[in-house]
Amino acid sequence: MKKILRLQSALLKEIDKYEKLVPERSHFIDWERVHITSCAKIGYMLAEERGVDPILAAAACAVHDYGRIITGKQPGHAEAGYLPVQEFLKNLDPKLFTEDEIAQIAIAVKNHSKKGEVGSPLEEIVKDADVLDFYQYGYDVARKEQQDRLEALLGHKVDGLKFSEK
Repeated sequence: MKKILRLQSALLKEIDKYEKLVPERSHFIDWERVHITSCAKIGYMLAEERGVDPILAAAACAVHDYGRIITGKQPGHAEAGYLPVQEFLKNLDPKLFTEDEIAQIAIAVKNHSKKGEVGSPLEEIVKDADVLDFYQYGYDVARKEQQDRLEALLGHKVDGLKFSEK
């Protein structure tokens, strides 16, 4: 688990850096700090249940919103994080992940907003952890496919969720 602690520590420093560089944000900056930690834990548990490497899953969940962290913007943040998250992970000292692991994490980052599409087991864990984390903190989901995913995970309808069709 030291890998995840080291990753999250480096990611918190990135958030601090980009908080100063990009002060206008679509999300409250403290949400980013909370979300990286709670998503990582949810992802770890989902991975254990699904037979996926829990450290890799926790790492992908921790960095999945890297694009929003560095741009401050929600629209297009998944794609915006694809290349920068690879650089971030490659430059960690000590090196925490192999090139193959970095590639898998980056694809999960790029595709995590496509909640209505089925991807690799790692991508699915990131998508599921993301919607579960929003739900546990009482946030509404923005899109119908997020609501559908959340309700499938919970095994029941969730009354009162608000979303806008896009």
